[in-house]
This record gives sequence, C-alpha cells and structure tokens, in this order.
Amino acid sequence: MDTIKGFVDSKDGTRIAYTRYGSGPAVVLVDGGLATQDFGPNKALAEALSSRYTVFTYDRRGRGGSGENLPLDIEREFEDLDAVSDLAGEPVMLYGISSGGGMILDYLRSGRRVRKVALYEVPFVIDDGTRPPAPDDYVEHITSLLAQGKNGDAVKYFMRYGVRLPALLVAAFPLFPGWSHLKQVAPTMAYDLQYVAQFQKGQKLPADRWTDLGAPVAVIAGSKSPAWMRNANEALAQAIPGATYKVLPGQTHLVKAPVLAPALIEFFG
Repeated sequence: MDTIKGFVDSKDGTRIAYTRYGSGPAVVLVDGGLATQDFGPNKALAEALSSRYTVFTYDRRGRGGSGENLPLDIEREFEDLDAVSDLAGEPVMLYGISSGGGMILDYLRSGRRVRKVALYEVPFVIDDGTRPPAPDDYVEHITSLLAQGKNGDAVKYFMRYGVRLPALLVAAFPLFPGWSHLKQVAPTMAYDLQYVAQFQKGQKLPADRWTDLGAPVAVIAGSKSPAWMRNANEALAQAIPGATYKVLPGQTHLVKAPVLAPALIEFFG
C-alpha cells in the first residue's frame, strides 16, 4: 500500500497535514469532533479502502499537524477541504463521520460540487422521546468554558450533554490515555458545534435545507447505535432528495472499518 504524508497550504496560508493512501478514484475522509488522522477511526478506514481508491485523510484546522484554528470562520475550514481535494486533480468523493458529516453538508450548501457523498451518523436530535435535546445554553456554555481556558471542563460537558454519555463515565475521562489529546484539541469543538448544534434541539429537520447538494448522498447508521441517532439519520436521508439510507448490522457510533468499507465501496462504485 502506497502511503504519502505531506502538507498543503489552505487559501489563507494555513498548513494542513494530510496522508494519501492507495490508488484509484479519489476519496477524502473528514473526521468528526476532537478526532485527528492518528486519533480516530478514519486511518483504519483509509487503509481498508486503499486497494480501490486514492484516499486522503487530513487533520482539520487546529488539530494534529495542521495550523491554528482561530479566529473561528467555517469558510476557512471549507477552504482547507478544498485544498486537500485539489490534490486529487479530479472531482472527489467525500465521506464524513459524526459532525464531520455535518461539515460536509454545509460545505455542499456553500456551492462546492463533488462526485458522491457518504455520511455516517450525523449527530442530529430530532425528537425528545428517545433522548433529551441539547440544553438551551449548550453552545454558549461550551464556548464560555473554552474562552476561560477550561478545556477539560468543556470536553466533559460535551460528552455529557452532547454525546449523552453516563455521568460516571464522563467523570472518569481524565484517567483515560487520550485525555491530554482531547484537552489539546478542545477549542476546535467551536467549529463542530456550528455544523450540528442547531439541529440538536429535538425538532424536525427542515424540509428545504438540503434540497440542492449537487451529488448523490448515502446516509449510514449502525444498528446498535441509540434510537435517537438512527431516527435522526433516517430523517436526514428523507430530507435529502434521492438519498439512500443504510443500517449496518452490529455497529455503533464507533463503526468498524471492515464493516463500513464494503458499504462505501458499494456506494462509491
């Protein structure tokens, strides 16, 4: 397997770290919240896809080997994805997991055009029967904690009220090996909240927001993920004209590359 690591300059001059795997049609993988190329699921997925595709992973702005993420401006994140996609020299296919999928949805709404798009479990909350919506001051509270330099508290709040992990598990997070990484990249949560928080209020998704994405879309979820996650992603697929919806047996939000890769190959072709 051919693997090349490098950097590409975004439009504003920020250096973005990327890795290229394999050969074939180009696919760019977009991480979700707090993840990087080396801390998250996309490295294993890139390796699983590399026998059929040229796969690009990259560190989103402010994470891993990429440059700083401030001041907050999601257009800069879109330009980062532009820069990585341009390395392919052809229209790319995109895959985004969790809030990375939310970023891709906004990226396409900005007028960018790609070949195909696959999304795994965008964390919207469309009903309050299967889980409580995010608190009314959810974004403001996390933003305030980050502004005070309380990165650890911001991560805990996100895990408790955004991800809805049990309180005892969240309290134990500082004992986990990845805790220092989570605190380091915590400021980048400000980006991810922009993409998903407005649709975590327990309300139906808007019928006219994603009607002109300009590419075929597949929405995927895991059968063992919570009902609220499956409900939201099925509703998202219904809100995107022509989109397909697929449930992967036995999978959770921590989807396994050997199970996900065949579904993406079937869709990407």
